[in-house]
Amino acid sequence: MPPTEACVIPKTARGQKTREALLRAAEKVFGEKGYYAASISEITQEAQVAMGTFYLYFKDKEDVFRALVQHMLELVRAHLRKHVAPATTQIEAERLGLKAFLSFVSRHKNLYRIVLDSYSVDETIYSQYFQVFAELYSRRLTRAQELGEIVPGDAEVRAWCLIGISNFLGMRYARWKRPASMEKVVDTAFDLITHGLAPR
Repeated sequence: MPPTEACVIPKTARGQKTREALLRAAEKVFGEKGYYAASISEITQEAQVAMGTFYLYFKDKEDVFRALVQHMLELVRAHLRKHVAPATTQIEAERLGLKAFLSFVSRHKNLYRIVLDSYSVDETIYSQYFQVFAELYSRRLTRAQELGEIVPGDAEVRAWCLIGISNFLGMRYARWKRPASMEKVVDTAFDLITHGLAPR
């Protein structure tokens, strides 16, 4: 029988490796089949571990799904930190960040289905996923205003606007149909972000 409570994150290298294998398998299975059609047995088969091993790390399907959304969030954040690090201004960070996000979702196309499924599993999973990004983004934008790198404005509203741009560009050009030039997509979006729609 599975335990009634989720187990703690493993401390040994072997345990961490097994848990990561289960999360990679969950990303593939949930991403391809959707939350409701996916099963724990399919995840364990994909991860090549015994069914009993699954319950050492997760209490049920929803538990591994919640852990997966958190895992994907951490992967996206780590990828963005790495590629935005060279930026010396917020404007420069916007371009590098957008380019990095599109490259990430191009390689992790299941991210969208997983995040969208989280809305029906538990709306708080979905909202918290985006709220983490929004809060971090708001702080960066506020800091950029203080440094005079961008014009003053509501940092929270701007953060959600910029998240929306990245999210839907990724859906259109990374998941649905690859463009002839992703660089051109980034350039066009970056021009809109930096200059707006007003004639110049």
